[in-house]
Amino acid sequence: MFMTENHPKKITKSDRTRAQILEAARRLFAEGGYDGVSIRDVAAQASIDPAMVIRYFHSKDELFARAAVVDLKLPDQRTDPAMIGDTLIRRFLVNWEGPANGPGMIILLRSAASNEHAAEKVRDVFANQVRPMVASIGDPADAGRRAGLVASQLLGLATCRYLLRLAPVVALSHEEIIRNVGPVLQRYATGHDAG
Repeated sequence: MFMTENHPKKITKSDRTRAQILEAARRLFAEGGYDGVSIRDVAAQASIDPAMVIRYFHSKDELFARAAVVDLKLPDQRTDPAMIGDTLIRRFLVNWEGPANGPGMIILLRSAASNEHAAEKVRDVFANQVRPMVASIGDPADAGRRAGLVASQLLGLATCRYLLRLAPVVALSHEEIIRNVGPVLQRYATGHDAG
């Protein structure tokens, strides 16, 4: 048993099965990416029937959304506030196009439009990674608004470049993106125009 604030909660067989499936999914998605892993693979890794995976998670997209661990590796408080826009857009490009990137972020973004678990994962990344980073470089009272603007710019770019694959946006070089989007992120993150 483990304790909540006021009541002990018994870990049920259902809780253990769900945790076993998630652990197997995390391990497999980390190794093979979304496309390289099937529901059957997860079931085999968790030593259960594939129908149980569907029973607990309904679809591969929902399983992925629940299993995904997203660390944007955003700049910390030591980052020069005068360079935050440039730093953010460079980090964005590494996150989406760097060698360690798999299809996970694209799948999460695509799934967030129709899957509440994926949407919650995106909101969690916003609340626990983007907002605190923005709060560290300006007035914390205004951090939510500024972080929302930063997220809207980056999610819009991700949607156009990686999901919709709009030709003019896909054709932009990294330097063009940095030059054009960095100043906008700078203004959004700090709450004022770059000097």
